[in-house]
Amino acid sequence: MERKFYQKLIKWKQSSLRKPLILRGARQVGKTYILTEFAKREYADYVYINFDENPQFASFFDENLNPDRIIKELNIYFKKTIQPNSTLIILDEIQECPQALASLKYFCEKKNEYHLATAGSLLGVKLTKSFPVGKVNFLDLGPLNFFEFLHAIGENKLVDMLENMQQPKAISEIFHNKLISFLKYYFIIGGMPEAVSTYLKTENLELVRKVQKEILDAYILDFAKHAPKDEAMKIMAVWDSIPNQLAKENKKFIYSAIRKSARAREYETSIQWLKSAGLVIKANNISIPKLPLDAYSDKQAFKIFLLDVGLLAAMSKLDPSIILEENKLFQEFKGSLTENFVAIELYENHFDKLYYWTGAKNAEVDFIISFKQHIFPLEVKAGFSKKKKSLLVYDEKFSKKENSQILSRASLRNFAFDGKVVNYPLYGISLFPRFRS
Repeated sequence: MERKFYQKLIKWKQSSLRKPLILRGARQVGKTYILTEFAKREYADYVYINFDENPQFASFFDENLNPDRIIKELNIYFKKTIQPNSTLIILDEIQECPQALASLKYFCEKKNEYHLATAGSLLGVKLTKSFPVGKVNFLDLGPLNFFEFLHAIGENKLVDMLENMQQPKAISEIFHNKLISFLKYYFIIGGMPEAVSTYLKTENLELVRKVQKEILDAYILDFAKHAPKDEAMKIMAVWDSIPNQLAKENKKFIYSAIRKSARAREYETSIQWLKSAGLVIKANNISIPKLPLDAYSDKQAFKIFLLDVGLLAAMSKLDPSIILEENKLFQEFKGSLTENFVAIELYENHFDKLYYWTGAKNAEVDFIISFKQHIFPLEVKAGFSKKKKSLLVYDEKFSKKENSQILSRASLRNFAFDGKVVNYPLYGISLFPRFRS
C-alpha cells in the first residue's frame, strides 16, 4: 500500500543532517509496515527489533549505551554484519525500552553513519528523563488521507488530475460525481491500513466495520494498560464522549457532556493523554485572527476531532448502508463526519495546529489557518450550500484590519470562485490553501 509519507523517509535517508529517526503515530496506522518496506526497498539489509513482542531484546542496552558494543552484539545475535549507510536498524515499540531510546543520543554523537529508525505508539505519553532531546529527527504518521485512499483503490490518475490543478476551475461533472462517491466510501472505511486492506480484499463494509471495532477495542485496552490507574477511567469517559461532542450544532468541547458536574481540571490531563497518544486532534478558539495565531488562542475553548473518520463512523454506530442514500452521509450527526474529515486532511497535509473563530450572532468560521504569513478562514459545509454568512461577518470585521484574509469554503460543490470566496470540494480540501481569491 503506497503512502505519500514514504517520500519523507527517502529525504531522511538522503539528508546530510540525518539523525536517528523516531516515527510517531497512533497504534495501527502502519508504522511497522512502512519502515520494513522502506528497509527492503532502500537498503541492502536490515535488522528488526520489537521491544513489545520480545522484551528480552532490551538486554542489548542494559550494560551500557556504547554504540560499538551494541552493534557488535546485534551482529552476533542476528548473524549479520551491520554496515554503515547500507543496513537499517529498526527499533519498534521503543517506548517499552527507555535505555534504547536513550542510546539514540550516543548513536547521533558517536556513530551517526549507522542508520537507525525507531517507532513507538505511545511515545508522547511515556517520555522519560533520558529522552534524547536534540539528537533525533521526528516524523509523524497518521491514517491514509483521502488521496492515499484513492491511490490504494487504483485511482492514481484522479489524484494526478487534482494535484496538477493550478486554479480552482470546475472539473468535469463525471469526475466530480465519481470523487464524491469515493469520498462517501472513505467516510465509512476511513484510512486505517487494515480497514482499507480489508475493503480491497473483500469489498465488504461489514467486515471493515468489524476491523474498526477491533482497533477501537485495542485503544481501550491501551488506556487501561498504559495510563495511570486513576486516569484511565477519565480518559475512557472523554473518548466515549467525542461522537456526541461533535454531533452538537456547536461542536465546542463541553465537559458537562462527559458528566453533568464535570469540571475542566478533572479532565485536562485525560485530553492531553489522548492528544499525546495521537488519537485526537485539538482545535483552539481564537478571538482575533492575528499572527501568530497561537498567541490569540483560548486554551479553554476548543474542539476535539478523532484521528480517523472511519473510526468516528464506527464509534457513532453509523450503518454502512447509508452510503446508498444520495449524500445524506455528509449531513449525518450535524455534519460531524464532514468537519472531522476536514480537520484530519488539514492536520495530515499541512498544519499541526488548528484553530477556529466564533463571533456575535452565532457566527463561526470552522477553521483558521496561517500559511506563509497569510491567514486563511475556512468554512465547512456538509452539502451544496452557497451560504457564507459567517465568512461575511468575519470578513467585514477583520479584512481591513488584519493581513491577507483569504476566504475559503469546503463543500460538496465543484471548484469555483464565489465572489471573493474560493470553494474547494470536500474531496479536494488537501489542496487548500493553494488557490487565492
